[in-house]
Amino acid sequence: MTSTPHPRLLPGDDGGAASVVAVGLLLMIVALVLAVTGTARVLVERSRVAGAADASALAGADVASGLTAGVVCDAASRAAEANRAALVACETDGSIVTVRVSSTLGLLPVAASATAGPPPAEAVGSPATP
Repeated sequence: MTSTPHPRLLPGDDGGAASVVAVGLLLMIVALVLAVTGTARVLVERSRVAGAADASALAGADVASGLTAGVVCDAASRAAEANRAALVACETDGSIVTVRVSSTLGLLPVAASATAGPPPAEAVGSPATP
């Protein structure tokens, strides 16, 4: 039985190049998917923390306006904690409450602030515009 020698690749021969390109493209796709997933997680967390800030400001404004009983910043803190966030700052100016809440996503801090209170005086009694 005679064996035939394998052809040797000559300089400039492209044998096997498609495999290298395919692996490179696969790695690029995986990196892109990971980047998009990470960005989406940050955006979801940012939205969640913004909702927690809104809820905290509204809870504090309810107390400040006399709608519910309690201490303004305590109510805001409870609302933040119910939304898995921590109250960082709470300021009142009459019946207007401004809060800042934060959370973390892994090692990344995510924070948001919100203000709530009665509508401006010029808005009271004016007809709503569609």
